[in-house]
Amino acid sequence: MRYYVSLDPSPDAKPTVVDLVELPSGALDVRVDERPVRVDVAHVGSQLSVRVEGQMVDLTTEGAPPDLGAVASGHRAFVRVESERMRSAERAKKISPTGGDRVIKSPMPGRVVKVLVAKGDSVAAGQGLVVLEAMKMENEVRARAAGTVAEVHVSAGTAVEGNARLVTLA
Repeated sequence: MRYYVSLDPSPDAKPTVVDLVELPSGALDVRVDERPVRVDVAHVGSQLSVRVEGQMVDLTTEGAPPDLGAVASGHRAFVRVESERMRSAERAKKISPTGGDRVIKSPMPGRVVKVLVAKGDSVAAGQGLVVLEAMKMENEVRARAAGTVAEVHVSAGTAVEGNARLVTLA
């Protein structure tokens, strides 16, 4: 299966291409941008323990694809992970970054610490919209594309579930 992974929220960011094939032995054949990478994965409770090129990484994910919160060996990041199937379905629906549904959703359950925008504000791609606290860490949810804030669905102090609507851009 082919995946497109991006750490940059801007719509013109070039994702990293990751190809995963599970071999009959259960081992994984992994290629990152066509370069072979040695990877072993083990489930340890709710975490994954991943060995990449001999280096151990404990990995926990939050939220649902395509937008995930990831904690890898104590470092938090937001990533966008799209499978080839997801991209094909998106093309079939004719959704583009500048059109269609522009609802920014929570990548994980948490509590809204700050709302950084108000209705009518213009925002740039990558600009912070809302600060969420999850697992005692503050995380800034950013706009993927430029636009104008059409509606703010949350306020400071609100508890939200993963995939909850935060802000709608026009």
